[in-house]
Amino acid sequence: MQIQTSQELIRKKCLPCEGGVEPCSLGVARDQLAKLPGWYLTHDGQRIRKDWRVKNFLAGMEFFNHCAQVAEDDGHHPDLHIEGYRNLSVELWTHAIGGLSENDFILAAKIDQLPIELQTKK
Repeated sequence: MQIQTSQELIRKKCLPCEGGVEPCSLGVARDQLAKLPGWYLTHDGQRIRKDWRVKNFLAGMEFFNHCAQVAEDDGHHPDLHIEGYRNLSVELWTHAIGGLSENDFILAAKIDQLPIELQTKK
């Protein structure tokens, strides 16, 4: 996988993955994450995740609805987590290969473009 900017990634569409390909290496994943601020590796480098603290529960649900639409359009679906009514996380990996593929970084870049109502500091 070639390292790409966010703008390059959002112009792509996720491709169906039925397995049979190797997940990207830890080094490649780290290099690509340097282009996607806030995303980090989890599960021994097999997944990527990003966290947000939103204004309120409805703001979180609205963001997740936007995530769901983008994910459905690309046919690549993240795990969406909400805890404590305003702490959100999105986790991505390619289930068919048990690790990371270009699709995960494409969807991460697209999620970063979505509107989100973050909690403001008082």
